[in-house]
Amino acid sequence: MHIGKAIRLERIFNRDTKRTIIVPMDHGVSVGPIHGLVDMREAVGNIVAGGANAVLMHKGLVRCGHRTQGKDIGLIVHLSASTSLSPFPNAKTLVCGVEEAVRLGADGVSVHVNLGDETEAGMLRDLGRIAADAASWGVPLLAMVYARGPKVKSEFDPDMVAHCARVGVELGADVVKVPYTGDPDSFARVVDACCVPVVIAGGPKMGSTEAFLRMVADSLMAGGAGLSVGRNVFQADSPQRLVAALSRIVHENAGVRETLETLKA
Repeated sequence: MHIGKAIRLERIFNRDTKRTIIVPMDHGVSVGPIHGLVDMREAVGNIVAGGANAVLMHKGLVRCGHRTQGKDIGLIVHLSASTSLSPFPNAKTLVCGVEEAVRLGADGVSVHVNLGDETEAGMLRDLGRIAADAASWGVPLLAMVYARGPKVKSEFDPDMVAHCARVGVELGADVVKVPYTGDPDSFARVVDACCVPVVIAGGPKMGSTEAFLRMVADSLMAGGAGLSVGRNVFQADSPQRLVAALSRIVHENAGVRETLETLKA
């Protein structure tokens, strides 16, 4: 592996556990300044204090979330976007490139692809092109790949998720982000078919902290490499405490019940 890419990956992944806690904060382009993402310096500060490995955001937010004190954190710049106002919200378009992300101080870049959408071809082309650019610059690439389109009955179907993950791997991603399939056995089949780390997405905000922590723990049991979760983290009552709890599960192999008791205390 390119030494630059290896060094940058260690700013996104814990070098000892080979796992990661990534908190995406790119939602503003899709749905506006939602709760938890109004004051970006405060939002990033809470995530850093909890012990996350990296944050993920669009290029313009880097200046808003940058802090001049406290612990450092890995930065992933998101390169693709769409809005909920569009008649085609699943059609992602590139709004940034690898070189621009590097100039902003990025440790990695990410691209979003929705398989099954009518514009799938363009998103696959973009993923392939960004993979080549990222390899040239020695920058890790995270591919968020989901099954969303007219022929997709459930984006959580294990076969669909496995297909999504494999597309990310085969087109050059260094890390793949996909939905959790609902149980360790089916998710293990997704992970087994990938030669790069697989992290889970959070999806809509969950109603129970216990269910969220259980999902993370089960994904790790199946061989997952951690999580890339936004709303379920930055919209929590205390994002800092929740990230600290996640860190115990992801990096210390703590149990869910034990972690919940600590979180409540």
